[in-house]
Amino acid sequence: MKLNFILIGALSLVLFACSSGESTPESSSTSSTVSRNMAPAEPVERWYAFQHVSQGAKVFQENCAACHGKHAEGAPEWRKVGPDGKYPAPPLNGTGHGWHHPLRILFQVVKKGSPGGQGNMPAWSEKLSDDEIIAAIAWFQSKWPDQIYAAWMQRELASRSQKKG
Repeated sequence: MKLNFILIGALSLVLFACSSGESTPESSSTSSTVSRNMAPAEPVERWYAFQHVSQGAKVFQENCAACHGKHAEGAPEWRKVGPDGKYPAPPLNGTGHGWHHPLRILFQVVKKGSPGGQGNMPAWSEKLSDDEIIAAIAWFQSKWPDQIYAAWMQRELASRSQKKG
């Protein structure tokens, strides 16, 4: 089913304790090459629909905004290790590392929490349905500029082909 594939992809993309080496396509040397080649001439077609974003806005505000910020801007000082030895919640609005992750990883991080104690992301599987997780991912991805989304989509498609092969 297409929704399951989207859910799995979303999960992989969404999260994680982003390291201090966070970058966007514009800021890293490797990524800037991708950016120049990926600059969309017209708006990029997104995987999600309006209803995902609409539902996701509510889900995000009620469950994610306390840590990731009302506008998915991340915690203050998110690039600095906290007293617990972990990074605070990163931005999910396209200015952090989230765009580096395939949808299936984003989805899994939201559902199961930070893997291996790498971050403070709790597991949301007991509170949010798979559809709600996908909607939250759609909402924050809707904040991503076309250039960031296009770079993410290129990585997403590459990850899907690697999974098959």
